[in-house]
Amino acid sequence: MSNLPPKERVCMWSRLLLVAILAVIGVSCAKQRPEVAPLTRDQMVSIMMDVYLSESRSSYLPFTRDSAYRLFTAHQDSLLYRHHVADSTLRRAYGYYLNHPEELELIYEAIIDSLNLRQQLMHGQPVQP
Repeated sequence: MSNLPPKERVCMWSRLLLVAILAVIGVSCAKQRPEVAPLTRDQMVSIMMDVYLSESRSSYLPFTRDSAYRLFTAHQDSLLYRHHVADSTLRRAYGYYLNHPEELELIYEAIIDSLNLRQQLMHGQPVQP
């Protein structure tokens, strides 16, 4: 490139600059797809309910904290299998909902409502709308 006359060097640099500008414009003008959650809100509610109930049950077992954690980890694998969800999908879903707190709040509201309903049914209380 240093062997080229100055006029041709300027021409080559201007072409490279033009290509770079067009590439930037092309990338910025490309349609950006809206981010889609790896798991639906209902799927997350169902999985998280099962996780919370499993954690609650494991806290009543007569094991040390480490042993209970190991048992829960093994149980979590079977829980994901029952929901037909891969561990990596659940991690991506957690990441998605952590970046969308308004949707995560709706998930927790649904979980709380479901847990309250279970508690009412368990204690024979009338179900409140």
